[in-house]
Amino acid sequence: MAGARCAFEARKMKIIVLLSVLLLPVSAWAQQPGHTLNFGGYFAEGRFNGHSDTRIRYLPVGYQWQGERWGFQLLASGLSVTGVGNVLVNIGEVTRAIAGTEVSTETGPGDTLAGVSYGLDPIAGWMPFIDLRFETKIPTADEQRSLGTGEFDYRLQVDLSQALGEYTWFASFGHNFRGRSELFPGLRDNRFAQFGLARQLTAATSIGAFYDYREAPADFALETHEIYPYASFRLGAGWSFTALVGRGFTEGSADYAIQGQLSYQW
Repeated sequence: MAGARCAFEARKMKIIVLLSVLLLPVSAWAQQPGHTLNFGGYFAEGRFNGHSDTRIRYLPVGYQWQGERWGFQLLASGLSVTGVGNVLVNIGEVTRAIAGTEVSTETGPGDTLAGVSYGLDPIAGWMPFIDLRFETKIPTADEQRSLGTGEFDYRLQVDLSQALGEYTWFASFGHNFRGRSELFPGLRDNRFAQFGLARQLTAATSIGAFYDYREAPADFALETHEIYPYASFRLGAGWSFTALVGRGFTEGSADYAIQGQLSYQW
């Protein structure tokens, strides 16, 4: 029990990625045993290797239960995409069996994400903490409106983190297993990695940044390289707020992304 409590303290500034991809609802605060509700807002714009701009607006609501080692996450969302229908969230440009030619806005529920995690203590004092994660994407988004693929996806992920004084470094490595779609041919499995550094400025404020790399998730999509600086603030009485901006460096990335998340922990 004492070792598990120390593990939670050492993970104090660890980033928890709740959305596969969009990477994006994050909490930079300690994942102490208990419950957390997350309310987020995300906006991104870019060509994503397409021939015209696509705008993505995403409103996730997530619940997380964290035990001393086991954790459970569930996320539902509302999604709005403006474009010609050739860009999928978390994928980028795809070849669509039913081609779109005019710019339109499609709005509806996004896919639902459910995941479990298990935390391991380091086997030596100089080694990082390790979290093992398994996540399922449940296809609740409408594939006919290009809001999702209509297929189940699965993800395996390993998270590493280690505190070094007022700094914490963290990294994630994983593999996405994608369901194949007749409407969106060419989808494929892909690997991803994240590397970041966080700093605790005060008892109520932390800042950090992380780099995100993803292999091409479809035959006509490209790999992505993006960087995300962020700041997180404790607001008191269990509340915290995280603000994040992103910049892409490849044709397959978003040109920019903006996100905010309000969290309540009890």
